[in-house]
Amino acid sequence: MYMQNKRVVAIHDLSGVGRCSLTVIMPILSAMGVQACPVPTAILSTHTGGFGEVAFQDLTDYLPQALAHYQRLGLDFSCIYSGFLGSEAQIDHCLAFFKAYPSALAVVDPVMGDHGKPYRTVTEGMRRRMVELVSIADVITPNLTEAYILLGEPYQPMPLTRAQAKSMLARLSEKGPQKIVITGVSRAEGNMANIGYDQEHNYYWCVPCDYVPVSYPGTGDIFAAVLTASFLIGDSLPIAMSRASRFVEIAIKTTFSYGGDTRFGVMLESAMPFLMQREVPQNFHLL
Repeated sequence: MYMQNKRVVAIHDLSGVGRCSLTVIMPILSAMGVQACPVPTAILSTHTGGFGEVAFQDLTDYLPQALAHYQRLGLDFSCIYSGFLGSEAQIDHCLAFFKAYPSALAVVDPVMGDHGKPYRTVTEGMRRRMVELVSIADVITPNLTEAYILLGEPYQPMPLTRAQAKSMLARLSEKGPQKIVITGVSRAEGNMANIGYDQEHNYYWCVPCDYVPVSYPGTGDIFAAVLTASFLIGDSLPIAMSRASRFVEIAIKTTFSYGGDTRFGVMLESAMPFLMQREVPQNFHLL
């Protein structure tokens, strides 16, 4: 009997060097038993963080063509998962994908900035349209900078108290998504954590993370990819958060232990065996 793995439409850019976006998302989904169906928004020779001028090919016009073909074929998808989008037109095409497959899990990684600053390509119009995209999502995975952008609030570098963290999650949920995960949160308790909210059950969750004094590209993509696949294999929100947090932590610590050029991202290949073990991590608690 033929078994069809769950299919995910992954709407992201493809950077050839640097271990981010589709080059990490596709192997992670596959390792977790989920079929990755990439719909690239752009092709880059490297990511844009430190490799100089990149070779770049915009694929905005490809997105509606791919959707039309899939609809003609009558294909079904378990999840539509979007990441970095380079223009308002690409947000329009993402909205079309989500609306074409209303029963699919809708995951939006609202890639707009980091370290307290929006990316150069993120205009005021892009911010407004990203809120529109978030409003139809089931799951969103902003980092702390992106959470503030979505809320229309200035970035606050101070650690969050428990009450502030819960308030931020609740206010994001009012914009539409059922599950919210904010990554890279510095807590007033003195640790780093990923925090989440399950609107259906009204539970707030926290997964503490060890601090490592280095930053690698692609870790947000890795986290969101593991989280997405975890939902599709049946994990609850806190277990999915814990699995994603643990894998990112393993990848970062492994890479940091060897040193080397951070521009090339984490040593994903060395960390992948963790995803094959189907361990059920439990490093989570109520927020």
